[in-house]
Amino acid sequence: MILTTASAVFPSITLDSGAVIAPVEVAYETYGSLNAAKSNAILVTHAFSGDAHAAGEGGWWTNMIGPGKAFDTDKYFVISSNVLSGCRGTTGPGSIHPETRCPWGMTFPVVSIGDMVRLQKLLIDHLGISRLLAVAGGSMGGMQALEWAVAYPESVAAAIPIATTARHSAQQIAFNEVGRQAIMADPDWNNGDYYGKRPPARGLAVARMVGHITYMSDESMRQKFGRRLRAPDQFEVESYLQYRGSKFVDRFDANSYIYITRAMDSFDLTERGALATLFEGVPTRFLVISFTSDWLYPAYQSQEIVSALRSRNCDVAYINLSAHYGHDSFLVEVEQQSEIVGGFLASTFQHA
Repeated sequence: MILTTASAVFPSITLDSGAVIAPVEVAYETYGSLNAAKSNAILVTHAFSGDAHAAGEGGWWTNMIGPGKAFDTDKYFVISSNVLSGCRGTTGPGSIHPETRCPWGMTFPVVSIGDMVRLQKLLIDHLGISRLLAVAGGSMGGMQALEWAVAYPESVAAAIPIATTARHSAQQIAFNEVGRQAIMADPDWNNGDYYGKRPPARGLAVARMVGHITYMSDESMRQKFGRRLRAPDQFEVESYLQYRGSKFVDRFDANSYIYITRAMDSFDLTERGALATLFEGVPTRFLVISFTSDWLYPAYQSQEIVSALRSRNCDVAYINLSAHYGHDSFLVEVEQQSEIVGGFLASTFQHA
């Protein structure tokens, strides 16, 4: 598999808020080769804590991207970029402000899912691709796939939103707010001005622990941990969550956590009108996937999207896959998912 790691810098980007970031950088990776017609490009969008490194060793979706896999890099040119306000190479609160020469911190402008997609569109244009074969992603990545279909319908042949929603529920917002409050309650957060100092590691670790609970299901936690003890005074599940929290601190920025979760919470396609109306005349094909054990992004939210698409006679396929791993199923339950996605992409490529 041909893997390229790169970044692109653009003069500026105007956000939904009206704020302008200038310049703006985006980190990305590509896998496979772009064909002469530039008709085999697929944008893979990442979930909240992901980044541009989607495939290869340590890639967050490496079991789905590669030769012979769902996103077959012998056939397709796969692109993955780190989102705006991220902390892995794309401009975010930890980046240096061009005027102050200090990190942006909490002076970074408010970012939306639409802004993230707008930066991706700049990247796709930069790569000389006028129409993507597909945009695919799970969770927050699914929100971006939906945004692509609504904002740039002529630029994407197919959208694959997985385990996602058109807008967060009160419960989803509540879990994100607990994480944000854990960070902001850490004395080391210092109103976001902690760069070059001790970061709010304790608060960020707790935020990740809370988040990780929501990614799993009762059954998967029972199978993985039960009530087994790691030590006389510690359950295995406690040890596991503490480990996940400490590892997350090593690779993620606390301010990015705040900005990205707020972007997810503010995402609401229905703010522009009735959901069905937004899909009126959209030529994009859709494959919508949910999972039976996902209680963070339950199936009814995907079904709402499917119902809106069908009401406008859009080309949509939907499946609610039986799975045991909760929201994490889109990352780990790959056998059925791969077969479905692979077949859908092959059909789209044939008729695009």
